Amino acid sequence: MNKLYIDVGSTYFKVKESQSEPIQFFRDFEKNIADDLQNKCGEIIKKYDKKDIYICSSANGGLSTLVIGLTNSFSLKYATNIAYNSGINIIETVLYPNLKEYPIPTELIDVVIVVGGVDDVENVFGDDLLSYIEKLNFSNIVYAGSAKNAKFFQDEITSIKILPNIVSDKLQVKEDELKEYLTNLYQADIIGKEDIKELYSITENQIYSTPYIVNQTLPSLHKKFPEVVDPFVLVDIGGATTDIHYSTDLVSDNMVLETGYDRLVFKKLGVFKSRESLVFSAKQNEFVYELLNYLNVTENILEEYSDKATKVLMQLSIFLVLYKVSPKHNGYITLKLDRLKSLVFTGGITKVLSKDDIEEIVHFVYKKLYGHEHIPLIVLDKNYEIWTIRS
Repeated sequence: MNKLYIDVGSTYFKVKESQSEPIQFFRDFEKNIADDLQNKCGEIIKKYDKKDIYICSSANGGLSTLVIGLTNSFSLKYATNIAYNSGINIIETVLYPNLKEYPIPTELIDVVIVVGGVDDVENVFGDDLLSYIEKLNFSNIVYAGSAKNAKFFQDEITSIKILPNIVSDKLQVKEDELKEYLTNLYQADIIGKEDIKELYSITENQIYSTPYIVNQTLPSLHKKFPEVVDPFVLVDIGGATTDIHYSTDLVSDNMVLETGYDRLVFKKLGVFKSRESLVFSAKQNEFVYELLNYLNVTENILEEYSDKATKVLMQLSIFLVLYKVSPKHNGYITLKLDRLKSLVFTGGITKVLSKDDIEEIVHFVYKKLYGHEHIPLIVLDKNYEIWTIRS
């Protein structure tokens, strides 16, 4: 069947017809999304029935989320994992026993997630949590923890959504209800944004977040790129965010039950819209000045606006994202990158960096962080087609 795929990105429209390679159009930010898309792609769109047009969007960066959990090992880890794989971006995770150590976020939070305890446990949370939540500026709040604590929240927070516990009695993850809720919340957010809402005039299909679509296509990645071998990591470096999708056998505990692939998002490591945050992160990293010397550039390149500077920033974003999931960084999750067979790159980065540019950085990462000379196979999705591998 002939289908038309459209991705509304933060910087570009990407359009792919079934029998041709994707093409991209730089967005005109003086126009709303629907008008700009019709202006640039109207002749292509007219060739297709609404039922054959599929649209995904990463234009607004997804929903922002704060997760409050009882333990790092179970509730916080499980909820964070479910949120990422629903296309949700997490701005903060709060460990309830250490609640007093966390400052109150000042920005508007799209959804607050509270989790913790198995169903038979009660009196898990107290008034200190209610006081903390009262100071937050949020649009939605959901509780998916111990069943015996649900009434505590219902009585005190009238707007809260109560869902089944994500932690089973055997301490295993139960993701379905929270994942569905977050996915639907994202869809409601898209529909509520007038620019995106207008796109439903050209499609009968639901508009999903681009990271969600990419994650769903990973089991079929080998059909398009047969050289990719498990376990693999897919790095999607865009204008606003950098996403990592990875085989779950690269972590100690496998929590995803459906696809076998997880997602992490780094909201402040984009090359264009998040440039200042990327530069700030680079300057704080202990290895970056050594890396710049390795690339034969000085730190002044971080302040430049040139093609060469953009190339270096993209190389830095590769280093930083791999560093953040390495044993050298005490973050949310550590990937066993020393077991990696394939490293796949997609997004705007593939239009700027050559395979040699990327291999140069990966060699630095493996030698510096792991003491290895050997690196995984590098695969480039140069036509940015991964998001179109769908039934």
